[in-house]
Amino acid sequence: MHKIWIILKSEFWRRVRSKWFILTTLLAPFLIIGIVVVPGAITAVALEGGERNVAVLDETGRLLPGLQAAAGDALRLEATEADPDSLRAAVRAGRYDGFLHLPAAVLEGDGTVLFYSAEGGGLAMEAQLSGFVNEAVAEARLDARQVPPEVRSILEATVPVRLVKLTETGEEAGGSLVYFGVGYVMGLFIYMTVFLYGALVMQAVIEEKNSRVVEIVVSSARPFELLMGKVLGVGAMGLVQVAVWAALLLGGLTMLGGIVAAFLDPSAFNLPADVPEEALLQAADITIPRIPAAVFVWFVLFFLGGYLLYASLFAAVGSAVENQQEAQGLLLPIVFLVLVPLFLMPVVLEGPNTPLSVGLSLVPFFSPILMVVRVAVAAVPWWQVVASYLLLIGGFVGSVWFSSRIYRVGILMYGKKPSLRELARWFRQA
Repeated sequence: MHKIWIILKSEFWRRVRSKWFILTTLLAPFLIIGIVVVPGAITAVALEGGERNVAVLDETGRLLPGLQAAAGDALRLEATEADPDSLRAAVRAGRYDGFLHLPAAVLEGDGTVLFYSAEGGGLAMEAQLSGFVNEAVAEARLDARQVPPEVRSILEATVPVRLVKLTETGEEAGGSLVYFGVGYVMGLFIYMTVFLYGALVMQAVIEEKNSRVVEIVVSSARPFELLMGKVLGVGAMGLVQVAVWAALLLGGLTMLGGIVAAFLDPSAFNLPADVPEEALLQAADITIPRIPAAVFVWFVLFFLGGYLLYASLFAAVGSAVENQQEAQGLLLPIVFLVLVPLFLMPVVLEGPNTPLSVGLSLVPFFSPILMVVRVAVAAVPWWQVVASYLLLIGGFVGSVWFSSRIYRVGILMYGKKPSLRELARWFRQA
């Protein structure tokens, strides 16, 4: 145990003191925010920048005014009576950004509205036009049947539905989409970090093997102690990073409501200027997720358990090869085990407490991702979380025992890359 502790401290301090660790710990949250926010901002600017000119052939003679009123400044809809062939040619020549054909039969529900563009229009344009056309057609049909204004107001009225999540501590405002997003992001983050830190362990083992340093170290410590100390050392470094990121995320969510409220105008919602922050957000129908601290605690613990489980397997692969290119084939089974819970996340998010979700979240290879997703989106019985974590730790101990037998032979083997059959032979003979 003393030798494991010495190796652990050496691995931990050597990495924590590096500039790479400091920069990634401090800059990674801002990089992630940039990856999420910047593409959306660029898309919004691109959509707003430049007016799109669309030719409209309105064979109904009644829809264009409603379309122009609904579109406002979003699109410039120009009436035309040219034939469809010449309009398609004009779009190809670049005189119009698109051509909208409204057949006369569309008012009776028989026709199909067609939009032609040289570049496909894009999803945003399709959604905009679909909304504008449906609104205009609905208004025209109501006008044709002389529906009175009071009936129209009834048809157009909407009833807000606010979702409330029931927990053991009370009620939390929110919705499926919000907690779906939180759970998905947490699961995806664990997937990425397990791969990142596991690859670090594998690379460290390969470097020590190629430099022959391990031949000296192995004379002072058993291969099992080397493997355990290296895995725990890199894991301690990863735990520090994830704990810092989780604290930053928790603090960011705490301040997010105030930041969003600062950009809202109370008068737009017929509220006084000194309205409380929660009332203003509620009037704007904006939900800020309130994630309990316990979720973050389990998030960090399951990250650590998942890392320890997979890092020992990565280390075993690193001991069997001499470079990362040779490791690719041996990594496939491990990659498969990590990808399976990623593909199963939608199933668990949709039904977090179904027997299938409960069973999957208890499997050690899947629980680091799936149990965290369940805890984020639903009230999970405490015994299931504890049982899942104990099984995960048991899986880690088993994977270290398994990997150490391969590590004991592979760390001193040089030459051609072993096959899976040879790895099985090493395991039996170790």
